[in-house]
Parts: sequence; structure tokens; C-alpha cells
Amino acid sequence: MHIKKQRLLTPGPTPLYPKALQAMMGSEIHHRTQDFRDLYSSVLGDLKAVLGTGHDVLMLASSGTGAMEAAVTNCFSPGDRVIVCSAGKFGERWVELTRAFGLEVLVLSAPYGSVVEPAALAQALAANPDVMGVFVQASESSTGAAHDVRAMGEMVQRTAAVFIVDAITGIGSMPLDIDRWGLDIVIGGSQKAFMLPPGLAFLSISPKAWERMESARLPRYYFDLQREKKSAAKGESSWTPAIALILGLAEVLRYVKTLGMDQLIDNAQQLAAATRAACGALGLELFAPFNPSGAVTAVKAPPGLSSSVIVREFHEKFGSIIADGQGEMAGRIFRIAHLGYYDIADLFALVAELELILIAHGVPVELGRGVAAVQEYYARQKQLATV
Repeated sequence: MHIKKQRLLTPGPTPLYPKALQAMMGSEIHHRTQDFRDLYSSVLGDLKAVLGTGHDVLMLASSGTGAMEAAVTNCFSPGDRVIVCSAGKFGERWVELTRAFGLEVLVLSAPYGSVVEPAALAQALAANPDVMGVFVQASESSTGAAHDVRAMGEMVQRTAAVFIVDAITGIGSMPLDIDRWGLDIVIGGSQKAFMLPPGLAFLSISPKAWERMESARLPRYYFDLQREKKSAAKGESSWTPAIALILGLAEVLRYVKTLGMDQLIDNAQQLAAATRAACGALGLELFAPFNPSGAVTAVKAPPGLSSSVIVREFHEKFGSIIADGQGEMAGRIFRIAHLGYYDIADLFALVAELELILIAHGVPVELGRGVAAVQEYYARQKQLATV
């Protein structure tokens, strides 16, 4: 037992789609040629189809945070009042971004592991009719919790505010009916459910958001979405695009269209449910038990054992990479993701590894109990006979 395969099981980057990696090797093409224009237009069209939206979809050569910044700078003017729903490290990023660009920010906070309830947003909207925007994470991957973006979107639709959703880990792991739920800007990234390396961000943009941009006065240059829209209409990006990633994305989108977006989401949801079952069988406590995300499961470390030790041992003993907690949660929780090119066999292995790590540190668990919970969950879903 000397060979260790690396298994990337974090909330991003995620396991990569093999055909996408092969496609990326063909990136010796120029982005101002008709061949690339045809590819670019095709990928934008397939993104719209996979996201299930009639809204415009644009791509940016950046991480998801670049698209978050673009949403702020393109839709608002200095001093605009906005609401940020913050329940984790990425909600706090919305707070930092909006304040950095001079917006007046009303923060609706929830404790880590919880979510901002739609009722709290409804109350804030009623008390602040001049609010111009609402920001939220669909899936707060720092805590393993998911917001009710449907309920939030439906209430924001009835106001003048634009609803901006960081769905970087939400896309492909939870249902998102962009058009009907009133999600004005939805942000995604290549390194999550789309099974690619980091470096490509995309946004769906509603007519309501485009209308807002006509009067927005915050400065922007690289992240000018109106300029990108004009370029995209010609099959081009405004700036040098991430050619290799776009080639890979074309393959991923073909795969997702064949598989079905509903099935991609169900895969993440089922893996998440099986992980929660395994944690329960091992006596481990979930960090976000009431609003769990399909993208990532956050688990409290057992008393007396740091989650940082668990994360390190996964890597050193088994070659598996999972995520520690962030900020004040470091050492307290470990996070197991369910995104990307990830199947049930990966989960069998990961839970078996977790059992061995816990036993090695004196945590009283029975070998095979967590794995059996995953197996039983799988058997029920596949209607297999169980003993």
C-alpha cells in the first residue's frame, strides 16, 4: 500500500472532467478568429440552456469574485442603499465589496451554520423601501448552509431592488429557477460543479439588471458588462479570454446536457444526504443541520480533536484533500464537498478514511459503520436488496 492517488474533495477546486482536460490541450488558437467566435457563441448558448434561463449570460476571465465585483460596479451608484444577507465568510465578502465601492450597506446577519431567513429580509425591505439591491449566497460554502433564494427572490421581485445571487457553489448543486424566481444576476465559476480549473466566471443578467445599469455611476473598466454584452453579440470577449478553459467548458456543457442539469443537481444532493447519514452513524455533529447545502457538508470536529488535524491526516495518509474551516471556524469544522466529477465510490473511500483517522485519534467509532450508512443509502436509492 505505497501508491496514493490524490483525490480533490474540496468545495473548489473540484475533481475535473477528463474530456475537458483533453480539450484544453487544443488551446493554440487565436481569439480573434471565426473558429473561436463560433466556439464562444456556442458556449454562451449552451450555458443559457444548462442554467435554464432566457436571460443574457456573459463570461469573464476571472475568479468568481471578479464577477461579484462586476455585479456591484455595474448596477449601483455611490451611496446607494443595499441589503446584504450574511451568514458566513462569503456573505462577509459581499459586505466588504459593497462597502469598498461606497454603498450604504444594511447587513442582515445570521450566526455561522444558520441562514438569513426570508422573513428577516421581508421586514428589512418593508422598512427600507429605497433599497436598490439585495445580495446573498445561494450556498454558503464556508458553513455548509443554503439560503432559500426562491422565497427571497420572489419578494425582491416586487420591489425596485435587483437581486444578486452568488451561486458559485449553488449552480449544479441545488435547484435555481433563475427567471421565475426573480434572480436578476446569478454568478458562477468554473472550478465548482463545472469540473474545470479556476479562472472562468459567468453571470446571468436579467432585463431588470440591464435597465439598472443604464443609470449606474460606479466606475468600471475591465469588468464593464455592457461592453461585454456588445462583444458577446459578435462572438467575442472584450479582453483576452481564458481560451483553454472555454474549450474545456464546451466539453463540460456537452456532458451536462447529456446527463441533464437535474441529474447533476441530484448527484450532489444525494452525495450530501449520504454524507450526512454517515456522519450520524459515526456520532459526528453537523455544523448546519437545518439548512444543509448540497454543495458541501460541514462537520464539527469531535471534542479534543482539531479539524485541522483531520484535514492534514486525510492528505498525508490517503492523498485526499478536504477543507478545514475558515476564519474563526478553522480547527472547529471540516468540510466535505459534493461538487464536480464526484461519484458514490469517492464517498465510500472518503468515509472509510474518516473512520480510520478518528480511530487513530481515540474517537470511539466502529469500523465500517459510516461506510455501511452510505452503502445503505445508495442501496435504498437504487432499490437494491439490503441485508
